Amino acid sequence: MMSVDLGIDLGTASVLVYVKGKGVVLKEPSVVAFDRDTNVIKAIGEEARLMLGRTPGNIIAVRPLRQGVISDYTVTEKMIKYFVQKALGKRTFKKPRISICVPSGVTEVEKKAVEEATFAAGAREVHLIEEPVAAAIGAGIDISKPCGNMIVDIGGGTADIAVISLGGTVVNTSIKIAGDDFDEAIVRYMRKKHNLLIGERTAEDIKIKIGTTYQMMEDEVMEVKGRNLVTGLPKVVTISSSETEQALRETTGQIVESIMNVLERTPPELSADILERGIVLTGGGAMLRGLEELIEERTGINTMTADEPMQVVAIGTGQYVEFMSGQKEY
Repeated sequence: MMSVDLGIDLGTASVLVYVKGKGVVLKEPSVVAFDRDTNVIKAIGEEARLMLGRTPGNIIAVRPLRQGVISDYTVTEKMIKYFVQKALGKRTFKKPRISICVPSGVTEVEKKAVEEATFAAGAREVHLIEEPVAAAIGAGIDISKPCGNMIVDIGGGTADIAVISLGGTVVNTSIKIAGDDFDEAIVRYMRKKHNLLIGERTAEDIKIKIGTTYQMMEDEVMEVKGRNLVTGLPKVVTISSSETEQALRETTGQIVESIMNVLERTPPELSADILERGIVLTGGGAMLRGLEELIEERTGINTMTADEPMQVVAIGTGQYVEFMSGQKEY
């Protein structure tokens, strides 16, 4: 019987599972749909995401994590269990050793909740890692060296900004402004500017297809369907990427402010390292166009996005187990 090591990126928007030796085997939205009357779970993951905002009265689709923190304990536990089983397949191993990541600003109580949910989902050992540290490992940075690296991890519910040296965080901040808030900002903008009511999923589509945070040379456009607030009837509006820049300006501004705030608190030696090595962006939010340019313009520090920014935290979480158990070959 061989035991298996898993790394789980338990995100507000998606859950990724990394299996040692195989890489990221599963990436699904963290959404659960269940029947309110019988409490039976109807769907988990992608299937449940398609139900968001489209369910009849007795079925509710919920995201059990809000802003990086467990808001519905039992549902989270079932979700972790489902994803672990799905990632491992039907083969019954010894209970897996799971490392799971938490945003850097969480309280002890919130950490305990994640840990207990993971044990309840069938883990033999649980290691908790702070998200920025996992992101740094996953982005291929050697964190064991005495050298400063700045990581900006923008997820669905939280953005973690940290300066890492010698395997730990030196200065960090976790703000509850991230991908979901980009979506909400777009919803608000469409309502104010176009009198159009759109759902979260539509807003997310706009963000992914044409969203930008920096004035682009050429404007891209897209048709958006929603409900006209004046007539109450369905309506189509054409929106351009420069409009999304206006819609997202305030939200991205807050993330840049937080980056400045962390830089102001960084010890001078590490500041010098960061200037030399630049800022690394990870997480799904890093895929937003123009974010690199915006941060670079405001801080004057070279900014780059990691490869496969969505998977970085899960990969780092999985490799952390190897890093800890000393199985990493040098």
